[in-house]
Amino acid sequence: MCSIRCVREVIAKHAADTPSGPGSGPRWKRAVPLSRVQIAGVIVGCAVLVAGGLTASLLGGASGGARQAAVRNITVGSAAGGGAANVAMPQMAATPRMAVMPKPKTAAPAAHPNSPAPHSAAAAPPAAGSATCTKPSYVTSDPSGMWNQDPYFVFNNMWAANSYSVTQTLYACSYSDWYVVANMNNNSGDGAVKTYPNSHRDFNNEPAISSLQSVTSTFAETSPPAGIYEDAYDIWLNGIATSGSTEVMIWTENHGQTPSGSQQGTVSIGGRSWTVWKTSGNYIAFVATSNFTSGSMNLLAFFQWIMGKGWIPSNSTLGQVDYGVELVSTNSVPATFTFSNFTVNAS
Repeated sequence: MCSIRCVREVIAKHAADTPSGPGSGPRWKRAVPLSRVQIAGVIVGCAVLVAGGLTASLLGGASGGARQAAVRNITVGSAAGGGAANVAMPQMAATPRMAVMPKPKTAAPAAHPNSPAPHSAAAAPPAAGSATCTKPSYVTSDPSGMWNQDPYFVFNNMWAANSYSVTQTLYACSYSDWYVVANMNNNSGDGAVKTYPNSHRDFNNEPAISSLQSVTSTFAETSPPAGIYEDAYDIWLNGIATSGSTEVMIWTENHGQTPSGSQQGTVSIGGRSWTVWKTSGNYIAFVATSNFTSGSMNLLAFFQWIMGKGWIPSNSTLGQVDYGVELVSTNSVPATFTFSNFTVNAS
C-alpha cells in the first residue's frame, strides 16, 4: 500500500511540474489541484511501483555496480545498433588522463547546460554529412561525448560552450573517419573558442622525445568556406593539461583566428613556412602561412625545433596528439566539418 507520504510527494511533484503563466517555463510554475480521481490514480500508481520494487528485490535485481555501469554508458554517448547499444557501447577511458580537454585560453566551464542530449541509437546523420562515413557507428551530442578506440579517442569536446548558443553533433565511423555538424555564432564579439571536436591518440607511457626516432601523423579534412575557426593539431608534452605541461598547436587551415601570445618569427619545417606564436606560459602555436587540408606531418621536427630554442627541456615527454577544429562561429547556420585519414605513429 502506498503511504500518505508517498501520495503527498507525488502530488507535490505534480504541483511543481505544472506550467502556468507567460512562457510556461520553469520560472512560471504554480500548483494545480488534483481531482479525487487523480489522487486515486496516484495511490494505485504508487502501489504498483512499490510492488515492482519488491519483485525486483525478490528476484535479485541489478547491483549498484551494474547500475553505475549503465550510467557510464549513457554519459559517453550512443552507439548505433538499437537494442544492443548497452552491450556494444564504447566505454570511457579507464583513467581521467584519457578524457582531458584542450587547455582553455580563457577560463570557462566545460559543460553547456543547454546542450542537447546524446542522439538515440537510431539517429540518422543529416544530409550534409561525410562522403566516406555514411553509416556512423557512434553518434553523440553530449558536450563530453567520447568514443574509446584505445589508444585513439574521438571526442565531441564542447569544452567552452557554456553561456553561448551552441549545438554540435559528432558522427564517427572510426577514429580516422568522422565528422561534426555544429551551429554557433560570434554575436558577443569576444571571439571565444567554444568547442574543439577532435580525434586523438594517447601515449600511456609518455616516452621521452629524445628516445624517439620518428613521430609522424597523417590527416585530411574538409571545412566550409565561411565562419571563424581553425583546423589544427593540439599536442601535449610533459603531461596532459597539467600545470607543467606544454601545449603545442599546429594550425593547418585558418579562418579568421589569431593564436594566444606574441609572434616569434617564422620557420620552415617539413617543406612549409610557419609563423610561430608563444605565450609567457607553456603555449606554442605554429600557423601555416598557406592553408592546406591534408598531408603527412613530421611532428618530431617541430618538437626538436622547440627544444633547440630552449622552450622545453631536453628530457621532455610526449603525452597526446589531437587533430580537430577549434570553432568560434559558423555564422548561425549548421556547418559540417569532415575528417579522415588521421593516424599518429611513433617509434
